[in-house]
Amino acid sequence: MVFNKRATALLSASLLALSCTAAMAAESMSFVSWGGTTQDAQKAAWAEPFSKDSGIKVVQDGPTDYGKLKAMVESGNVQWDVVDVEADFALRAASEGLLEPLDFNVIKRDRIDPRFVSDHGVGSFYFSFVLGYNEGKLGANKPTDWSSLFDTKTYPGKRALYKWPSPGVLELALLADGVPADKLYPLDLDRAFKKLDTIKQDIVWWGGGAQSQQLLASGEASLGQFWNGRVYALQHDGAPVGVSWKQNLVMADVLVVPKGSKNKDAAMKFLANSSSAKGQAEFANQTAYAPVNLDSVSLLKPELAPNLPTAYAKDQITLDFAYWAKNGPAIATRWNEWLVK
Repeated sequence: MVFNKRATALLSASLLALSCTAAMAAESMSFVSWGGTTQDAQKAAWAEPFSKDSGIKVVQDGPTDYGKLKAMVESGNVQWDVVDVEADFALRAASEGLLEPLDFNVIKRDRIDPRFVSDHGVGSFYFSFVLGYNEGKLGANKPTDWSSLFDTKTYPGKRALYKWPSPGVLELALLADGVPADKLYPLDLDRAFKKLDTIKQDIVWWGGGAQSQQLLASGEASLGQFWNGRVYALQHDGAPVGVSWKQNLVMADVLVVPKGSKNKDAAMKFLANSSSAKGQAEFANQTAYAPVNLDSVSLLKPELAPNLPTAYAKDQITLDFAYWAKNGPAIATRWNEWLVK
C-alpha cells in the first residue's frame, strides 16, 4: 500500500513536471520588425537568447505594417505581440488607444535614455540620418553638412533622400536654409518645400536601407541622406563611401505591444530583455545602431565607437517625435501632393 502511494506520488510529480515543461515549450510570442539585416540582428541579439533563457519561443513576423496593426486592434483579433515601429508612430498609436501600457515593474525604465521611452513604448535602438557621399564621384570635394546637398555646382550628381513623409528630410532642408537647430519646430513647411524645390529634379528617392546602399555604393547618387548603420556596413565591406556627422539627425525605433496582445506577459519579459544593457549592446555591436540603455556603452566594441551616434552627441539634433506624432498625417498629405507635382 505504501509502495502504491509512493509510486502514485512519483508518477503524479513526473506528469506534473512533464506538463509544466510542455507548457513552457508551448509558450510563444510573435516579434514583428522590418526584415533584412536589422531583424536578423534583433533575432540573434534578443530573440534567440531570450528563448534559450525563458523557454518562450519567439516567432518572427513582418514587415511592420501600421495599417495592419491598427486593423488587428480594432477587430479584436491581435496576432502580434511585440512590434518594432518608428518613434512618432508609437506616440500617435498610444494616443489612439492602440497600444498596451508597459509594465515597468518588469522593464527597467530608469536605465533607458529618456528620449526613447514612454508609457507605451521602449526604444528598440536609435540611429542618425547622416550625410553620406561616394568618394569616387566627388573626389577631393568632401561635403560637410546638409547645405552640401543643395550645392549642385560644387557637389554634382544625384542626391539620395528618404522618400517617406517622416522626420528627417524637412528638417535637413531647413537646416541647410539657415534655420538654427533650436528653432526647427514647429516646422516652417513653406520654407522647407521651397528649399527642396531647388534640387527636386536631382533627387533619387529611397524607401529602404538596401536601396539606399545601392544608390550610394554604385555612384548613382553622389551624396545624400542615409541611416548611419547602412553607411557603416558599406564602409565595412570596402565600398568607397565617406560620411559627415555634422548636424546628424537622431531618429529612433520603438518596441510596442498592440492592445489586446494574447501573450502580454511574455511580451513584457521580451521587452525587458531587449532593452537591457546586454541586449542593447549585443544588437549595437552587430549593426552600429546606438543602444538606448544607458549602461550599454561600456559593453560596446571599442572599434565601433567612431561609427555610432553616441560619439557625435555634441553636433546632434534629436528629431521631435511628439511634433510628428501630432502633425505627421497632415504633413504626409502635403508631402505626397508635392512629390507628384
